[in-house]
Amino acid sequence: MIAIDFEQLRPIGLQQAIASAAALLEPSSPAAQLMRVSAVHRDSIIVHDGHAERPASILPQLLHDLQAQDTVLAVGDWITIEDDGHDTLWITARLSPGTQIARRGNDGRRQLLANNVDTALLVMGLDADFNPRRLERYLAIVLAAQVAPVVVLSKADVADDVAGKLALLRQRLPAHLTLFAIDTRHAGDVQILAPWLGAGQTLVLLGSSGAGKSSLTNTLCAARQASNGVRHGDGRGRHTTTSRSLHRCTGGACIIDTPGLRSWQADADAETLAATFDDIAALAASCQFRDCRHASEPGCQVRGAIDADRLRNYHKLLRAARRDDETPLQRIAARARWKTIVKATQERNKRRG
Repeated sequence: MIAIDFEQLRPIGLQQAIASAAALLEPSSPAAQLMRVSAVHRDSIIVHDGHAERPASILPQLLHDLQAQDTVLAVGDWITIEDDGHDTLWITARLSPGTQIARRGNDGRRQLLANNVDTALLVMGLDADFNPRRLERYLAIVLAAQVAPVVVLSKADVADDVAGKLALLRQRLPAHLTLFAIDTRHAGDVQILAPWLGAGQTLVLLGSSGAGKSSLTNTLCAARQASNGVRHGDGRGRHTTTSRSLHRCTGGACIIDTPGLRSWQADADAETLAATFDDIAALAASCQFRDCRHASEPGCQVRGAIDADRLRNYHKLLRAARRDDETPLQRIAARARWKTIVKATQERNKRRG
């Protein structure tokens, strides 16, 4: 039976459901222990036992099984560990994750960001980092993973027109979304996040470089990560966190910090993505035409009721999601159709000239 010290592992996110699932595993050694992946580097994996971190290696059979499933270990995974007696830890099994937050790269490949997360803190600066479109993409990522989002607007102490930016987001985003404007470096400010920081809870920080994720981690946790400012001139952030890592918070929860995301799209199909823009979906149900695109169709209930830029962002994300859903043959056929349309347009223009 796997050794599980519930009280020791609870500060790094252990919950009863996870412990019950782990108890059903049949380890190859009576010395097997339950631990959590706290960092994944290119050439090493770091695991946490609730007290300290240690490097570990993946058992070849487990690595083969993960590759067969087209997946990898990610920060937040719960795993079983066995010591070979020569001071080397081996990861022998992985518990199926309850939640998985992932993104799609420009090549369409899926990349795991964090597993077994309860709440996602979406961090966006109220300075030059302020970008409602990007925030909507973060929302699409976490809602597709069925993870609760909380928007944390940082740099409220130094930004201009904080009230105006808050009003813009509250008018543009769904009313049920939790949203705070704080100074992430101030312990008094971050106390507003206490309801999500209970014992056994796991949070992930998502945001661009320089948004204040590392500063928030430092305020909430014992971790003392470096925190960089933004570049002079364009206000763009400089990378502080270079890999995902798990940290214990003083209040009993744990946080997974992540590097700033550059180019990416939500890991969601068209149906799931539509559900993340539920305000648009609710209004669309009353449109005159069932297949209304909310462009110029008569009787559209969405156009004019939803922020125009939010609607454009929704259509952009929806097109990307539909492209990912297409098979290679469908993509070839779509390109052929567009070539035919472009060629016909060019021929008409030549005749007119």
